Amino acid sequence: MQHSVPALSYWVVRRTKNFSERKPNNSGFAISNPGWPLLIQAATKTLLEGGPRTFAKGLLVQAPVDVRLDYFLMSKFSLARRAAVERKTKETKIRVAVNLDGAGVYKINTGIGFLDHMMEQLSRHSLMDLEIEASGDLHIDFHHTTEDVAICIGEAVSKALGERAGICRYGSAVIPMDETLTEVAIDLSNRPYLIWKVALSKPKLGEMDTELFKEWFQAFSQAAGVTLHVSNRYGENNHHIVESCFKGLARSLRQAVDIDPRKADAVPSTKGILGGSL
Repeated sequence: MQHSVPALSYWVVRRTKNFSERKPNNSGFAISNPGWPLLIQAATKTLLEGGPRTFAKGLLVQAPVDVRLDYFLMSKFSLARRAAVERKTKETKIRVAVNLDGAGVYKINTGIGFLDHMMEQLSRHSLMDLEIEASGDLHIDFHHTTEDVAICIGEAVSKALGERAGICRYGSAVIPMDETLTEVAIDLSNRPYLIWKVALSKPKLGEMDTELFKEWFQAFSQAAGVTLHVSNRYGENNHHIVESCFKGLARSLRQAVDIDPRKADAVPSTKGILGGSL
């Protein structure tokens, strides 16, 4: 016999600074349901019907039962994991903003067409909202802008993750792209490390030096504090190879930053922190 549930459920929500009470993630909400269990399903951002109302123990929130309530509340009360970073040097001026709980919306201008294309892939396939505004010494070459964009994205991701409590931590993806197949695995360990097993047969893609792609991944892994393995199993077209690397990173990152509903209040490490030695 199938158990039926109402179209809407009611939740009592109150803010809390007590870390142990922050459920189902570390968003700053303590949540209880007077009638129905929390249904953890795919996140959907649905507008509240009727909005929150004052209740003796907090706010009475009316929400569809098929939403993932932690994302729903973070969206409604602007508590999504967001961060912005600015970097100004004699070589570049860059501003990056990310929303890890976004929808893959992007606004990107690096001045480098192919890099813009890759950053769009990163946003779209990770579902991380991404804004990049960059200017740099492109009259010299693309190295400084490419590297500094990666540094800023990495720093913004790390900042948005905070103490990294509740995250799934690990992610991996195998990405086919026509004749190409690339595998990417990530650990949000706060211990930067890059393994790059990608061979490119041409010195340039468009106007961009192909050696800069490793530099981008190296800078990102260092700034974000992630262990990152990128391995192109096979492929011939350099565009496909590089794009599959960025799509693999995006899909892996999407898994790793997701909140684990079974351990949403704990750092995913037996040490109790992420970082330092193994």
